[in-house]
Amino acid sequence: MEVAMKQASFLDVVKTVLSGFIGIRRKSAHDQAKITPAQVIVVAITAVVLFILTLVTIVRIVTH
Repeated sequence: MEVAMKQASFLDVVKTVLSGFIGIRRKSAHDQAKITPAQVIVVAITAVVLFILTLVTIVRIVTH
């Protein structure tokens, strides 16, 4: 009998991507939620863009 997996919420996907950025992720967390590759890609690209914009903003504030 198959075990029904819950669909991952937006917050679950964000947690997954952020934990991947810093390199910590438990296998049990991976097994609990069903996350599609499209969800991960969208959240990861958004997180990278926000990270870059934050760094650029900090540099502009410090250098002016």
